[in-house]
Amino acid sequence: MILSAVYAVVRRLLSLPALLLRSSVSKEAELLVLRHQNAVLRRQVPRVRYEPADRLWLAALSHLIPRSQWGKIFPITPVTLLAWHRARLLGVTANPTGPWTAQAARNFLIDTDTDATKLKFLIRDRGGQFTDAFDAVFADAGLRVIKSPPQAPKANAHCERMIGTLRRDLLDRMLILNERHLRRTLTRYLEHCNTARPHRGIGQLSPLQAETGPPTPIDLAGHRVHRSSILGGLINEYQVAS
Repeated sequence: MILSAVYAVVRRLLSLPALLLRSSVSKEAELLVLRHQNAVLRRQVPRVRYEPADRLWLAALSHLIPRSQWGKIFPITPVTLLAWHRARLLGVTANPTGPWTAQAARNFLIDTDTDATKLKFLIRDRGGQFTDAFDAVFADAGLRVIKSPPQAPKANAHCERMIGTLRRDLLDRMLILNERHLRRTLTRYLEHCNTARPHRGIGQLSPLQAETGPPTPIDLAGHRVHRSSILGGLINEYQVAS
């Protein structure tokens, strides 16, 4: 599997010099044809299955394309992912063992309001706390468990981005006393993150607003703005005063 993925990526890299030597008009015409073919396939094929080499190649090319163009080119974009999924807290522990992680997975499927039939796969790293029992919980629910490559954080970029956001916005700026304090702090922050924090990938909307629709624009000159401090003033939320 690894050798086939490397071979496919190397073969595509070798084709780049020939592409760069072609005229710009020819390349633009070919891009228009490929974009139209992509649109036709999306209408006819409800679900496209990508091999590991395909995902590696698309991830590499995404760094060369402006984010504003991702929706026209890639089948699934960060905007789509953020609109579908909110951040959730599955538990807090100082010792995330295999049994603890498997039970957290069961709790997620039981308690979540997400329709599990709409979920297709789960991406996880190769940490020792993710055992066969953890994978079996999601496999029984019809999800395909995908393990990210070793030492490849970009393969699960959304998870890594969320971890970085928690550190920058919260954990690096607050002294956590114990597990109870951490659970209460994370619960309040994730509520803010899902309902009030603007996300650049979805047009400065919160995940809740991405699902229900953006708010109606108003002229703030004729309204009062109310500020609410959360987490001891670490973060502020702003609403139009009624």
